[in-house]
Amino acid sequence: MMCVRIHTHQTLLINGRGQFNCSLAAHFSNGSAEQCKLRGNEQCAPQILHVQPNKTYRLRIASTTALASLNLAVKNHKMVVVEADGNYVQPFEVDDMDIYSGESYSVLLTTNQDPSYNYWISAGVRGRKPATPPALTLLNYHPTSASKIPLSPPPITPRWDDYDHSKSFSNKIFALMGSPKPPTNFHRRLTLLNTQNTINGFTKWAINNVSLTLPPTPYLGSIKYGLKDAFDQNGPPENFSNEYDVMKPPVNANTTLGSGVYMLGLNTTVDVILQNANAIRPNLSEIHPWHLHGHDFWVLGRGEGKFTKEDEKKFNLKNPPLKNTAVIFPYGWTALRFVADNPGAWAFHCHIEPHFHIGMGVVLALGVETVGNIPNQALACGLTGKRFMNPKQN
Repeated sequence: MMCVRIHTHQTLLINGRGQFNCSLAAHFSNGSAEQCKLRGNEQCAPQILHVQPNKTYRLRIASTTALASLNLAVKNHKMVVVEADGNYVQPFEVDDMDIYSGESYSVLLTTNQDPSYNYWISAGVRGRKPATPPALTLLNYHPTSASKIPLSPPPITPRWDDYDHSKSFSNKIFALMGSPKPPTNFHRRLTLLNTQNTINGFTKWAINNVSLTLPPTPYLGSIKYGLKDAFDQNGPPENFSNEYDVMKPPVNANTTLGSGVYMLGLNTTVDVILQNANAIRPNLSEIHPWHLHGHDFWVLGRGEGKFTKEDEKKFNLKNPPLKNTAVIFPYGWTALRFVADNPGAWAFHCHIEPHFHIGMGVVLALGVETVGNIPNQALACGLTGKRFMNPKQN
């Protein structure tokens, strides 16, 4: 049994830099934090973005948070989103943007403001009540000194539970004209209910009432070499009971552990419906950013409440964005479609790290028999290690 204790982060970092015992903008707030007195060579000094006036820059933005979702803003500057998860999108302009763990974006930023000032870059917490102030750094216009603090306060992060603001951003993302379109039909559909549960008093996350536990033997080797004792041979459930009320806590919060695999046909088209639900505590449903390894998928749509057959009429088959991370909002659903064309055993999981570690994920396997030689590093553990590796290397 894995026990994961979730602590609130001490600070947020931008390019690995953050301030946890002082603030760059303390004199703008009524908080207890002291004003940072930095010379610029300290380990916690911000990594400043130096720019020339009247230029357009492409900023590549990625979130590697373990717990929080973020909102990014640059004071007095618009951003034009042009790429998401490595795929070009129809450009759209925003004042700020939500970014979830595992996501990446490219934005265009034009330095068209007064070059005699510097401007705040801010990243604040979204999706859970913040106990940490936003991360801050500076957009420094040449030739202004980088030590010059802006005269106005940093951007205000939208309220952590303003999900309409979050949905508004996500709903603006469409594939650029000429991008690959999804197949019209699918061969198989997995409907994955995300629930919070318990096992022996420990909090777990589960998918269709099975909490994923990763076996000691890597899936790729155990499937390729037919090691049936390495993981559960019964596949996980592909759906959940139609009687389940996603708006209320589970009637029975108990769940089971499992290490089974969804075996997919190579080159088949697979739909995944990610269904969110109420957690154990009443009136609580969390944001979950789901990330698929080895493939991109089309985000066909999202909606409120429990997914029904009628919701298929809302699917966007014309210009859905291609991504590898997609969020499900509280009490809602998100529909994905992908072509299973990359042989291997792939994790598909919530990118909030503690959620994945306590069960919020599945494993998809396809075309493993076509995989060539597996590197020794991927065979060194569990049953494959005992079978294929030199005992001296174990």
